[in-house]
Amino acid sequence: MPDDDAQRSMLGRPLETCSLEPLTGYFRTGCCETDDGDHGSHTVCAQMTEEFLRFSKARGNDLSTPRPGFAGLRPGDRWCLCAARWGEAFAAGVAPPVVLAATHELAATIVPREALLAHGIDLDALN
Repeated sequence: MPDDDAQRSMLGRPLETCSLEPLTGYFRTGCCETDDGDHGSHTVCAQMTEEFLRFSKARGNDLSTPRPGFAGLRPGDRWCLCAARWGEAFAAGVAPPVVLAATHELAATIVPREALLAHGIDLDALN
C-alpha cells in the first residue's frame, strides 16, 4: 500500500476519493493511488460517459458489462482509469471528464497536464 502522504492530486493537494460506489482504484480504496506495482497507472479519476464506455469496450476493456464481483459502470460513475487509456480516448476525441482533486499528479507524466486540466470538472478547486 502506498504512503498516503506521498499521494498528491493534480491540484497539488492530498489525493481525494474518486468513488466508493462503485469501489475503484488499483488498491480498491476508492482513491486513484499508485505505486511501482501499478503498471497500468490507474491514476485518472474520470466520470464515465456513454461515448467513453463504448470506446473502451471497442478497445478490449469492457467496463460496462456486469461480471461476477463487478456490477459494470454506467455514465456518471467515477472510476480510476489507466492514464494511457485516458490518453487514447483523448486522442480519439472521446476523453471523459476528469476529477482533478482525485486524479493523481503522476497521471501528467503519461498524458499532457494541459489535456487533463482542460477536461477537469472541478476547475473551481484551482482557485
